[in-house]
Amino acid sequence: MTTEELKERFRKFSISIVKLVNIMPNNIAGNAIARQIIRSGTSPAANYRAACLAKSPKDFLNKLKMVEEEIDETEHWLGLIMDTELLPRTKVEFLYDESVALKRIIVRSITTIKQTIDAQERPE
Repeated sequence: MTTEELKERFRKFSISIVKLVNIMPNNIAGNAIARQIIRSGTSPAANYRAACLAKSPKDFLNKLKMVEEEIDETEHWLGLIMDTELLPRTKVEFLYDESVALKRIIVRSITTIKQTIDAQERPE
């Protein structure tokens, strides 16, 4: 997957999160979780774009770690929405699965960049 394809995948994920938040129930739990997930679910796209502009491998790594944290938090909220039946599982499951897949991609990228940094820092 190219950088541009991953940017677009994160953008589509963000759009889906916005749409999900708009159908959350208007009650205490729904409003609280909606506020949390709108932040955590839209920030990975912006943070990934920032990572792509990183000035160094270490900067790239730090920005990818932020993406990982936010997508993991989003996975948590999506699971909670399903487990508490705030929305039907059918409305949430695809997003949950996508958050898991995106996190896997980012974790693999983090592992690769760590290996690259380690190789560059080893004395010859």
